Amino acid sequence: MTLVGQESPIRQTSAGAVRGAREGGVLSWKGIPFAAAPVGDRRFRRPIAPPPWPELRDATGYGPMAPQRILKSMEVDAAIGMSEDCLSLNVWTPVGQGATSGESAAGDAPAGAAAKPVMVWIHGGGYFQGSTGQRFYDARKLAERGDVVVVTVNYRLGVLGFVDFSSLSATAGTSSFGHGFDSNVGLRDQIFALEWVRDNIAAFGGDPGNVTLFGESAGGASVIALMASPSAAGLFHRAIAQSAPVTSIYGRQRAATVAEKFLSIVGIEPRDAQRLRDLDPFDLVDAGAELIHEVSTSVPGTLAMAPVYGDDVLPDYPLAAFRDGTVPRIPLIIGTNRDESSFFKLMRSPLLPITTESIERMFVEIAVDRPEFEGVSERITGAYPSYPRRRTPAEVSRDAGFRMPSIWLAEAHSRYAPTWMYRFDHATPLLKVTGIGATHAAELAYVFNSFAPRGKDIVFRLGGRGEAKRVSRRMQARWLAFAHGRAPDDADAAPLEWPRYDEAERGTLIIDRDDEVVADPDAGIRQAWGPEILAFR
Repeated sequence: MTLVGQESPIRQTSAGAVRGAREGGVLSWKGIPFAAAPVGDRRFRRPIAPPPWPELRDATGYGPMAPQRILKSMEVDAAIGMSEDCLSLNVWTPVGQGATSGESAAGDAPAGAAAKPVMVWIHGGGYFQGSTGQRFYDARKLAERGDVVVVTVNYRLGVLGFVDFSSLSATAGTSSFGHGFDSNVGLRDQIFALEWVRDNIAAFGGDPGNVTLFGESAGGASVIALMASPSAAGLFHRAIAQSAPVTSIYGRQRAATVAEKFLSIVGIEPRDAQRLRDLDPFDLVDAGAELIHEVSTSVPGTLAMAPVYGDDVLPDYPLAAFRDGTVPRIPLIIGTNRDESSFFKLMRSPLLPITTESIERMFVEIAVDRPEFEGVSERITGAYPSYPRRRTPAEVSRDAGFRMPSIWLAEAHSRYAPTWMYRFDHATPLLKVTGIGATHAAELAYVFNSFAPRGKDIVFRLGGRGEAKRVSRRMQARWLAFAHGRAPDDADAAPLEWPRYDEAERGTLIIDRDDEVVADPDAGIRQAWGPEILAFR
């Protein structure tokens, strides 16, 4: 039973009761299964409800991460396991919601407490890496400061989540769509988690009718895809897309080609595609790495693993749906980081073309797909004064992968719904000196206030921690005001007016030591790219 002066750490979910733990000013529950283990015959299939558990379930540790290769930069607890049985989520909710007399029953949210806004986070990692257990995504401080309930979601990654084998269903001996290989199973996992939030979050003090979906990189692009998905309609009511590669979503024909390429890597004939369910998941990870290398080498700037449009989850290309105004007209914050590509260059990642040769190859591939773009390379690279010297190839790649797609999407959505655009420019002295700058994912610690403990965070070796904390406080204030249903500048900690984005003024919030609003930053580059190239996919 609930102790006097405390809230119960026990909550009842649709599958069973879970016991969490107190963390400072919040209660947390970690590793809650929201779907059955996608193993055996369930591999490559849509998620289904987990089997109920009759006993009280411990929910004090993160669930396993999806099978993957772990990078040192991920900063994930080594104690967190890795398994196909990875479909779990975590919840943080502020304490002090009114249960001080022991009157609420164990398993329920405190009686009489007002339901709190909910923020649901989708992590990034190129659709093949990442985990909610990464240090950056510890949501304790965000929930405590913002008086919000925060949920972070694990989903299937890599070959298991974002290679679409559904075109092989007939050749694999199953002619009915959905009974062999389902499409977009990673996105389906995310939707299933949102349905769990709808059905269960009230027990944790959250309001299922007041949900903000936010994510970064592949997670940000997932946010955009889910906005365009009829299956996710009504499951969230505001959205934030950070550094989202929103054009890296491909059609069914291209997906089938990638699936066949993967089969050739593992030595399986299309008629025997069911054998994919017998392979060790970590062999799939290794083969997936080869697939990523082959695709990024042959067609620079494209992803081997990504959502697919043309099915029931994602009927249309998201940018086209936004342009046509057929997505839910909900408020949106979208933006990128000034130096996105430096991370990929530093990590020697194949995901972004960062050499002159690969950039030129990218434009050749665009022209092959769309002959009307013949010669577009000269027009676009001419807008970068130093090209191809210095860092300009990486800057072209940054704009192709992140900045311009986000602008195109903001243009489209702003015609129908409140839209705000930002650019994150802040970098610590060390990151400035090394030329890394405000790189990809740099803003994560600012959003969650999840900086490493003093003395253990290398980015502050040359100072700047206090300044970063101040920037974080303003950024958090904006994100939290938005989650509470207000404009993202309606906060004492962030008093600067942040106007809605529109195609006339293009007011963009530049987040730095001192925030400022700039009308149409880098206008010449935007104009050189032109809006028409958004049709390339």
